[in-house]
Amino acid sequence: MTFITPVKAHVDRDAFLGAMRQVASSVTVVTTDGTAGRHGATVSAFNSLSADPPSVLICLRADSRIAQAVTENGRYCVNVLPEDQVDLAGRFAGAQDAECSDRFDGVALSRSGTTCPEVLNATSFHCDVDNVVSYGSHLILVGQVTAISESRNPPLTYMNGRFHRVLPH
Repeated sequence: MTFITPVKAHVDRDAFLGAMRQVASSVTVVTTDGTAGRHGATVSAFNSLSADPPSVLICLRADSRIAQAVTENGRYCVNVLPEDQVDLAGRFAGAQDAECSDRFDGVALSRSGTTCPEVLNATSFHCDVDNVVSYGSHLILVGQVTAISESRNPPLTYMNGRFHRVLPH
């Protein structure tokens, strides 16, 4: 694990958050399974990193259950939710935790044969953790992609506190 000492912020935190609310992002559910158990959480910080080797990165709050589980399990799956999965995004963000102790209960999962849960009809990237960088309050987890399930469904996006659909010009 590589540790980076954060530098002093050059902009106001609230101004930064306000500007970031104007940036649309795909809505993903990151899942993992292994010795630390099966876990999942809604995550917006997901990007491709490299095609050589195929790799992606996710950013998770360092003190979260999902970050601890992913680092211990050594693998994760990024499920890019289709536009009709707003309820699922809320569930894995914790909106129903008081009523439902298992976020996976009743969720349609694909039988792809991989270890991490894959959401049915999502575009999914199965990854082995290749590198973990600690920065500020988060971990940046680089994953080498080991399997892909491609969906033709338009993705769900999130911007300015609301879910959106992608519409072509």
